[in-house]
Amino acid sequence: MRIASLLPSATEILFALGLGDDVVGVTHECAYPPEALSKPRLVTSRIDHEQLDSEAIHRFVTDCLRRHESLYRVDVAMLQRLRPDLVVTQELCEVCAVDAKDVLAAVRTLSPPPCIVSLHPHTLREALSDILVVGRATERVAQAQQLVAELDARAARVQRLGQTVQVRPRVFCLEWLDPPMASGHWVPELVELAGGREVLGEAGQPSRVVNWSEIVAAQPEIIVVMPCGFPIARTARELPLLERQPEWPQLPAVRSGRVYLVNGPAYFNQSGPRSIDGLELLARLIHVERLDELPQEDARRWPGLA
Repeated sequence: MRIASLLPSATEILFALGLGDDVVGVTHECAYPPEALSKPRLVTSRIDHEQLDSEAIHRFVTDCLRRHESLYRVDVAMLQRLRPDLVVTQELCEVCAVDAKDVLAAVRTLSPPPCIVSLHPHTLREALSDILVVGRATERVAQAQQLVAELDARAARVQRLGQTVQVRPRVFCLEWLDPPMASGHWVPELVELAGGREVLGEAGQPSRVVNWSEIVAAQPEIIVVMPCGFPIARTARELPLLERQPEWPQLPAVRSGRVYLVNGPAYFNQSGPRSIDGLELLARLIHVERLDELPQEDARRWPGLA
């Protein structure tokens, strides 16, 4: 089978099911597992993440959506050369990955047309169920069931630990910096399972813009900074956006030094098998376990208190 994966989480699922050799094309964001980096790129972004800051990226995205313009480019010529039998895409968010309508337009140029599997999880359970969807589409049902069972078992272990917490700390997962955005979809659920209480994000709902008055009123005791698409080094470059806010020093999490930068693209911004890694990471942050045992590219304390 020849598979085109137009979604990083789908690429992770496909490799986890032992289908890496069948994947013929991926997106510019498909960096895990490392073997995916050698695959042809079928999708690129119109956003210059290196040159633009958070506010400029948000403005560019907003302008494109207002004009009904795509944020991504699909390499139709490459897609035609690769001739996939199966295309895995998404319907969840036109900002996070190439929109389904753009995929359909590109696929219409192929003959014979490939099968299309579109994923659209809003919760952790739906994200795990998507593994079974991919398994059925690729005739890897047994492997998919085994993978989901293993991920479920890991989630259950974290949930049992979370249930031992006497008082659930108030957690704010910050998904964008300027403007500030509260987490949505499966992230608040991960916080709850890990033993915290997400005070601004809503489980199963899209992430949303919040103002600093709301953030102050929520009094977060832990802040987890996970901007969509930003690894930690990229996030660290924009910490002054937070530090110059007059409200920033007022927050309990800032005063107590419980502000953490995490690798959003790897563990939180996309659904997939590594969402459970994200759950385990949140549990360590909430339960104040040793951060020095974690790779610096996964999590680190806000350097403002170093």
